[in-house]
Amino acid sequence: MNDRRAMPALDVKGLDVYYGHSHALQGVDLTLESGVFSVVGRNGMGKTTLCKAIMGLVRASGGSIRIRGEEVTRLNPARIARLGVGYVPQGRRLWRSLTVDEHLALAGGLRRGAWTIERIYDTFPRLAERKTNGGNQLSGGEQQMLAIARALLTNPHLLIMDEPTEGLAPVIVAQVEDMLLRLGDEGDISVLVIEQNIGVATAVSRNVAIMVNGRINRIIDSARLATDRELQQRLLGVGTHGADETDAETAPAKAEATGAPQPARKGPTRIYVSNPVLPTRWSQPVPIARIEAAARTQSAAVTRLEETSRSRREPATSRTAGPPVVLVVGTLDTKGAELRFIRDIIAGSGLRTRLVDVSTSGKAASCDVTAQEIALNHGRAGSGVFGADRGASVTAMADAFERWLHRQGNIAGIISAGGSGGASLVAPGMRALPVGVPKLIISSVASGDVGPYVGPADITMMYSVTDVQGLNSISRTVLGNGAHALVGMVKARLDEQAGKQRDAGANLPAIGITMFGVTTPAVQKIAAELREDFECLVFHATGVGGRSMEKLVESGQLAGVIDLTTTEVCDLLMGGVFPATEDRFGAIIRSRVPYVGSVGALDMVNFGAPDTIPERYRQRKFHIHNPQVTLMRTTPEENERMGRWIGERLNQMDGPVRFFLAEGGVSALDAPGQPFWDPEADAALFRALERTVRQTGNRQIIRVKRNINDPEFSAAIVSAFRPLLGRAGGRRRVAR
Repeated sequence: MNDRRAMPALDVKGLDVYYGHSHALQGVDLTLESGVFSVVGRNGMGKTTLCKAIMGLVRASGGSIRIRGEEVTRLNPARIARLGVGYVPQGRRLWRSLTVDEHLALAGGLRRGAWTIERIYDTFPRLAERKTNGGNQLSGGEQQMLAIARALLTNPHLLIMDEPTEGLAPVIVAQVEDMLLRLGDEGDISVLVIEQNIGVATAVSRNVAIMVNGRINRIIDSARLATDRELQQRLLGVGTHGADETDAETAPAKAEATGAPQPARKGPTRIYVSNPVLPTRWSQPVPIARIEAAARTQSAAVTRLEETSRSRREPATSRTAGPPVVLVVGTLDTKGAELRFIRDIIAGSGLRTRLVDVSTSGKAASCDVTAQEIALNHGRAGSGVFGADRGASVTAMADAFERWLHRQGNIAGIISAGGSGGASLVAPGMRALPVGVPKLIISSVASGDVGPYVGPADITMMYSVTDVQGLNSISRTVLGNGAHALVGMVKARLDEQAGKQRDAGANLPAIGITMFGVTTPAVQKIAAELREDFECLVFHATGVGGRSMEKLVESGQLAGVIDLTTTEVCDLLMGGVFPATEDRFGAIIRSRVPYVGSVGALDMVNFGAPDTIPERYRQRKFHIHNPQVTLMRTTPEENERMGRWIGERLNQMDGPVRFFLAEGGVSALDAPGQPFWDPEADAALFRALERTVRQTGNRQIIRVKRNINDPEFSAAIVSAFRPLLGRAGGRRRVAR
């Protein structure tokens, strides 16, 4: 079974299909290792025929089709489906008389797996609401959800989707994009997407295959295709009249030879909707400014997919589209006067502003972006956001606002004012923004524990003194200070960006290094060796430190990571006071940055004063670090558990990985003569890692017969790290 999983999800070689005398597919070659892969082309190029051939719905005249290494070219559709191939056909092909529930009941049970009817209803809440409706009683978007759900219920290894966004509203298209991106990130299902919509195809797939006259003409980088209109015209005939010239390299050469001027290369395309909010019979004409504010950037989804890898090579600020804008966000139904006061100060400074309403009452308010527009970004749209349960509504609106915020590419800063509910609404979206974008929350909860709001992000919280409830002499002063502070941060950042553009290349690339007190000597040696070539950012491994480093990875501000000190995993699994989250290493997995890791301080769990240690641990080996910090030595069993946990996450990393095992001890306390020296416990950790990690040329476990703080160990880390940065630009996704 493991051998099959290592094989490509789909491997098509020399595939020929005829319709009578018409040669529809002509020697098609296509390989899908894992993840999501898109095929685009004009009508009549053979895309749907390719889907049908893979599913056995049309007979191949020649060539081969292999699913996880198994030949399926001559199998019937039922056999192919049982092998783990799901199909979402063009046109959905639903039964008009069967209800949603009946559709799913028919599809369920073909193959056991993670996808159940309950999970389908959790993933597509709209289907749960419509479970008793027949196929002919669903909207186009609901029908597409059902067609996708029906295929997922077969628990396929390979999912084939033929024109999944055809005829759908833009909001539903965005939801399909998000679902495909999630499937690709989870890695359990490989997806072949056939699309005419270039925006969708490039949003969900790192590379795109171009189909011309029944052949795969070429495979091209999706980011390049998405933003280059001229290239689209050459390869796909967009806006041309049947020219089949597809050589992307010769066309510019011909133009240069004749001296013809080159067309200006265009950036992201703006999509305008004349009615951003559904009109009624009493609606007034929509102002131009409102239409402009609601316009969608076609290539924004490409940024979502590419930001984790491409952003390492480009500063995050270079991806903005349009003039920089400051968002003033809050619940306008209760805090309208205060938020408009802040907006007027910021606008008076010369910065462009947008007033965004995230209230959940459903009341209309005069603003640039209404709550109804934000709610459209939720999976259940307005029905999921505006309800009687205030807590559920706040959670849903926070999710919708975060999704909306992901689609904005020109945010220069963001500010909000309100109570605990208002802070809860905007904080998740703020945390998702890159580090460096100014973020300020003025709130009555800012004098207490702000950790749940700030998390690992660089959010500034200002105490409002009085409640944010009306304008008075105190609130005007505090709100004004907050507004002016944000103006200062935004203008300083814009000036700094302008200076960096003038002095491009002057700054060193930044890398992240994790450290604890017991690994400080090693980190100091590594930083000293690398400081001439890199800006070394050191993060204290106290739970929040690791999250902060990974936040910078997500923001594209780190070129690589030396995760020397992974001790936060100890506290996560054993209940210490400095725990990582379950998403530890998640940013590395998603971004594929070069990663050098080690077992630093995996010999200890952190607790507070001795009287705070849980009763179940009272008989263990301890070291009093100081009156407030007590360290507990990990056992072989605990180390084995940690090794498996870390190893499973290393297996999900597609970027270059080098993970070092310090055989002479994993911390300053784990050395001969020191209180935590325990070779048996360390050996259990190392064995678990080596047994769990699937080592390849790109993912290696390396043993060093030294303590982690020895100079030889630091030298080995540096020697392994330097070559990885040179390979970062050319990496491709590999099978897990």
